[in-house]
Amino acid sequence: MKLRRKILLAIILLVFIPVIVMGAISYYNFSSAMEKKSSHFYWVSLLETDRKLKYALSEITTISNAAITQPLGAIQQSLKQLDMIMTYDRKQEINNTLINHPMISSFSLYTNDSLIYEYNEPMSFETMKSKDWYEPMVEAEGRPIWVGPGENGKSEQGHSVLIQARMIKDYDSLENIGSLVIYVKPDILDQVFWETATLKSGDILLVNKQGNIVFDKSGDHVGEQVEFPFLASGYAKEKGYYVDNYRNEKSLITFLPSYKEEWYLVAITPMKLIRSESDSIRNIAIILGLFSLLSALWFDQLFISKLVRSIISAVNGMKRVQQGVFIPIHSHTKRDDETDLLIDGFNRMSMQIDELILQVEMEQGRKKEAELQALVSQINPHFIYNSLESINSMAVLQGNKDISKMVIALGKLLRISINDNQELIPIHMEFEHVRHYLNIQKYRFEDKFDYEIDYPESMKYVMTQKLIVQPIVENALYHAIEPMENKGYITIRAHETEEDVLIDVIDNGPGFDQATLMNLWTRNTPDQKKYRDNGVGLKNVHERLVIRFGSTYGILICSSPGCGSTIRIRIPKILA
Repeated sequence: MKLRRKILLAIILLVFIPVIVMGAISYYNFSSAMEKKSSHFYWVSLLETDRKLKYALSEITTISNAAITQPLGAIQQSLKQLDMIMTYDRKQEINNTLINHPMISSFSLYTNDSLIYEYNEPMSFETMKSKDWYEPMVEAEGRPIWVGPGENGKSEQGHSVLIQARMIKDYDSLENIGSLVIYVKPDILDQVFWETATLKSGDILLVNKQGNIVFDKSGDHVGEQVEFPFLASGYAKEKGYYVDNYRNEKSLITFLPSYKEEWYLVAITPMKLIRSESDSIRNIAIILGLFSLLSALWFDQLFISKLVRSIISAVNGMKRVQQGVFIPIHSHTKRDDETDLLIDGFNRMSMQIDELILQVEMEQGRKKEAELQALVSQINPHFIYNSLESINSMAVLQGNKDISKMVIALGKLLRISINDNQELIPIHMEFEHVRHYLNIQKYRFEDKFDYEIDYPESMKYVMTQKLIVQPIVENALYHAIEPMENKGYITIRAHETEEDVLIDVIDNGPGFDQATLMNLWTRNTPDQKKYRDNGVGLKNVHERLVIRFGSTYGILICSSPGCGSTIRIRIPKILA
């Protein structure tokens, strides 16, 4: 994937998607909160409606209680004295007792087998006995039962009514002596449900356990059959609301068991009305999402595309550099930001590399000239070797063997010292060089010192830096052996470890303290500078080893006054 697409994708992932997710979460949380608040509001409203329903029906119950429980009242006396004729006064007394409530429209008074009196409701005993509510009335043992308009509660005239039916018991013996059926205007339910708060398209239902709508606030569905899960036996739910389809519309259904066990109060609220409150959040989330997407595209066109063009220009410039073409990158527009710094930095780098390449080419040319001059100057070493051979021949002719030996040793010594083509040589050649040097010094010091060179045969072809032992031996001769009155001794030993080679130069000289060592290490006389330039001296040997092999290698000096000195050279094991 290209860089521009990656950056655009990153912006979308970091801005657009979080905005959409945040909007969706906010919309969901707000909708859930509105759903809970609405359900709680309706639950409180249903609770208040149930209280009003209980109060309204209790008024009717109080009137019927007063009418049938008075021992000397007209109803008790009429049912006990069946052989007497129902007089006008007794009828008026019954009417005054029951019809004094404005919501009672009619009633019927029955003995155990016949109708004895009715007011605007001439329903025979046989007709009453055939009603669904007759058996529950008998089983209620005098307690009133209510039959709503949606429970076959219509009068003989066909009007929807609310019926209260109850058995009448003898005040003295408590035996059933008749029954009373009171027809109540459904307006009493209208008054109860009218003040119940609902949304514009919402509805309040009064439903029995059989699923019949006893009454509804809209008045459009009385008597219809519905199915609600809470009507099933054994239904258990922590909260009194849920969301389900009602009449092909997703709705919030809040329910509350009424004080009358057979009834439930149900509030129906379309979810679209509840969620209309959260539509603004949804719309804002969509607008923010579109705005963030447009912002990402605008940012891509205004900034990312130019940035990517600058990077592509730099990449193409680097490809040209790989091919050896150093052409500066020209920026089309001046932006005064890091992209300009990138282009300027690349151009400077390209120019510097071009200059360095030219410089290296010039240095290579000079090096070739120096090599040509070195070939010419090799005449000088050959002249020295030829001269030494002539001196050796003259010494042999005159019988001076010591001069001959010194000339031969000096020639071999010079062959290793002058040869600059090899920096690494076998250790046996390095020790052979030291041996020739010591043999020449033996003629100078005569019998003032002896030496020993010891190394295992297995190390003969281990490679070492050239001219690192001879300067150490030279220091031992001039600083340890020469000042001694007694005979000196120099031991040169080599041994190997798994990874390194250790070379020890040991003398039996007077030794030195730390101050003397530091003075010897740091002083810079003209002669010593000359020796350093030619690769001699302790410090020079150490620096050469560190430069070539690293800081873990070099020389280690161990000495104390009167105890001689040991100089250890540590180099890596390099096999030929």
